[in-house]
Amino acid sequence: MIKDYLKYFSLKNKKAVVIGGSGLLGSEIVKALISASAQVINLDIKKLKLSSKFNKYQYNFFNVKKMNSLDKNFDKIINKFGCPDIFVNCSYPTSKNWNNSSFKKNKISILRDNVDFHLNSYVWLSYKICEMMKKSNKRGSVIMLSSIYGLLAQNKEIYKNTNMSENMNYSIIKGGVINFSRQLASYYGKHGVRINTLSPGGIIGHVKGINKKQDKKFLDRYKEICPLKKLATPDEIAYSTLFLASDASSYITGTNFIVDGGWSII
Repeated sequence: MIKDYLKYFSLKNKKAVVIGGSGLLGSEIVKALISASAQVINLDIKKLKLSSKFNKYQYNFFNVKKMNSLDKNFDKIINKFGCPDIFVNCSYPTSKNWNNSSFKKNKISILRDNVDFHLNSYVWLSYKICEMMKKSNKRGSVIMLSSIYGLLAQNKEIYKNTNMSENMNYSIIKGGVINFSRQLASYYGKHGVRINTLSPGGIIGHVKGINKKQDKKFLDRYKEICPLKKLATPDEIAYSTLFLASDASSYITGTNFIVDGGWSII
């Protein structure tokens, strides 16, 4: 007799909360979770338009940049929907001057704003969810989106003579997310709560903050270095999120799950 392994990838009767579920990665993650039969609540500043046939999908406005009311607003939402079995944070909150985060242009005010919006919101919301899961006796899965630039330095050569640049604030934020997930995992493991980060490499899409396509020079250089000779598509990140959310990854916690086409091995 062969065990039914595929059933462990099912999210039937599971509730998932996704922060930033209307973005480039978030929208695919939401669809992946729905496809695995999860009830999905998307918390974002903009709506994700899905067909009315997806009756297990709900949207609620939520702005993680409102730090003074973050606790109150998040508690209100969780009280409305209940404690989730799965929590995914793929939000990408930035300040208006985010594109001045390079070594040449950065200012302490830019650093402080973005650490507050991005790193601190990730840290606090994940901590709160872990506490809720513990008190609710849920064997939950918490997934935070980081980046290969949370564990590696940025290769400045791939940005040369493009409309893109290295970003020192991004590396600080994403590195913090990775190590905080380890700290959470070490503490909440005994309560059956699993916490992992997912670190993508380069993803095809627009440049954050300016809504322009990635420079062709950047794309060509990235592909040349990457062992798989390509950037990831958003759905390739969603596949891995689905795995970490499901019982198929029941013995995985505290890991930094790298999805980078081999970028970090060279």
